[in-house]
Amino acid sequence: MRADGRRNREALVAAAAKVFAEAGPDAPLDDVARRAGVGNATLYRHFPTRRALLAAVYADELAGLRDYAELLREQEEPADALHAWLRALTTQLAHIRDLASTADGDWYASVQATASGLLTAAQRAGAVRPDVAAADLLALVRGVALTAGTPDQQARLLELVRHAVGVGP
Repeated sequence: MRADGRRNREALVAAAAKVFAEAGPDAPLDDVARRAGVGNATLYRHFPTRRALLAAVYADELAGLRDYAELLREQEEPADALHAWLRALTTQLAHIRDLASTADGDWYASVQATASGLLTAAQRAGAVRPDVAAADLLALVRGVALTAGTPDQQARLLELVRHAVGVGP
């Protein structure tokens, strides 16, 4: 990417972060382009969809979730690591609802890869049923993130998920 293209992309992501923080993720994309000092065509050349722009805005937070997974793998038992990470993911997705409502794109592939690694370790430890797939867990977590009315309800629902996918009584 040329230097001017890289600057435009960075300006768009920074502007979108501010606009979305002020007006929510449904804010007009014209406002994002205007704040970044570029035209709409430049915005759509870099980000053909609102979802692509949202993914770019939240890329650092999603990268933080990958880093958190690594820390949990080092410090926790596999089942505890998986469920702690799922709680963090649920909290994050509750804040970025537009992104959470879809199961596509690079953001989802990255999250699925992280979930798969944690899930596999928990299954090998005998703590999670072998018939559970990462996509199953992510669908459940997205459902909790999008529908839980309070943090307490979110915590209760995630405990239900934990018990549903666990082995034993």
